[in-house]
Amino acid sequence: MKKQLIIATILSGVLAAPTLAEDKGLTMDGEFGFIFTTGNTDTTSASAGLSAKHELEKWSNEYLIEGLYKKDEINDVEQTSAQKFFASAQGNYKLENPNHRLFAFASYEDDRFSNFKYQGTLAGGWNQKLWEDEKSSFDYSIGPGYSFAEDQLGEDVSGVIVRGSLNYKWQISETSKFSQTFSTEVGSDNTKSRAESALSAQIAGGLSMKLSLKFDHNTDVNGGTKKLDTETAVTLVYSFF
Repeated sequence: MKKQLIIATILSGVLAAPTLAEDKGLTMDGEFGFIFTTGNTDTTSASAGLSAKHELEKWSNEYLIEGLYKKDEINDVEQTSAQKFFASAQGNYKLENPNHRLFAFASYEDDRFSNFKYQGTLAGGWNQKLWEDEKSSFDYSIGPGYSFAEDQLGEDVSGVIVRGSLNYKWQISETSKFSQTFSTEVGSDNTKSRAESALSAQIAGGLSMKLSLKFDHNTDVNGGTKKLDTETAVTLVYSFF
């Protein structure tokens, strides 16, 4: 029930994004990467993502969906070595000063090879855009929330958290940009943190190439499970709007 509630919250926001008023304030990027190798080891690896931002008069909304899949075949033995899905949605309600907002956030992660069967978050609080100009922007969010999680042993490890996040963007030139995101969810049993550093360069029109480095860290994991997962990827990104 907890899992369905979080997924429904995220999907309702994602599906509503294209139909909201003032669609000229909507930007959307699709991302895809694929690797296929043959020989002594056959490997198939695919990653995909969809991110959107919708700027309205009273709301600034952000949506993200990411997926990763990897399959290896060694000596005719086939096995899945990575299978991960992540989705999040954040709505920021603008106050009298539009750089000051109240936010509501929801996320859901299903990583088959992590310490958890699933991890979900519902949180709310304060969001502030410290600056935004033609070259760069920076904003942060902080507030209380609740984490819904179950580990691979079937134990419920849900609990109250404090969530904080940072979002920095830098337009290096007309055709290249850098972005840095970071979030942490601090709880009594576990602290979950995510970060992504990305550099992208425009190839032609709305098509760009992106180099990214992602970190996913949990402080409390069962024996034999690593606390830190990293992902380095080169992907193609297409901007729809």
